[in-house]
Formats: sequence, structure tokens, C-alpha cells
Amino acid sequence: VQLQASGGGLVQAGGSLRLSCAASGRTSKMYGMGWFRQAPGKEREFVAAISRSGSSTDYADSVKGRFTISRDNAKNTVNLQMNSLKPEDTAVYYCAANSHSIASAAYRTKQSYDFWGQGTLVTVSS
Repeated sequence: VQLQASGGGLVQAGGSLRLSCAASGRTSKMYGMGWFRQAPGKEREFVAAISRSGSSTDYADSVKGRFTISRDNAKNTVNLQMNSLKPEDTAVYYCAANSHSIASAAYRTKQSYDFWGQGTLVTVSS
């Protein structure tokens, strides 16, 4: 499975961006999908995740109420709508997918994911 993230850019605080992640290859192997981010000098952290069916989602506390994750299995895409952006949201955003069913709590763990995209940079100016 190959993942290609896009949609990053420069936006002012309070603005919005929509990230997309397109999957190709053996997409039938994809189960849950997630978004992580990594700011300069910091570890990669969980942002949001969505189950295979899309019926279950999870968000980091720092983005809850501002970000929305969704997926379209027919198009093999997962999106992250980011509203009310803050300078602290500045980071490289990575999409990821796992190849097996896992417990909901495990979606927040990087090690639960088998496939990663290349990342897209989001910069929020104050």
C-alpha cells in the first residue's frame, strides 16, 4: 500500500485547510487510518484516526472540535478537515494505515500502523 498526502500549505491563524491522503496498491489490506503530525524538534504525535468502516473516530484532545477526519473507501482516500487553526498546529502531517484490525485505543499509537505517507507541511502564521 502506498499513501500520498497532500493539501498542506501556509494559512493564517483561524483559517482552514483540508488534507487528503490517497491510497494505492493493495488497498484491500487497509483497515484503520490515521493522521499524525511532527513539529520541529518534537516527536511524531497522534492527531486523528478512523476505523475501516468510518463509523468510529478518535481525536487528540488538542484538535477535538476543530478537526474532522473522514474517509471514502470507494476512492481509497482519507481526509482531515482542519478549522480554527492555531500556530501550534504547525507541523508536517502524515497519514497512516494499518493492515489488521486493532483495538480502538491502539489507533493512537504509531506502532499500530504499517503504512505511512510522505508527509505534507502545514504552517500556521500568527
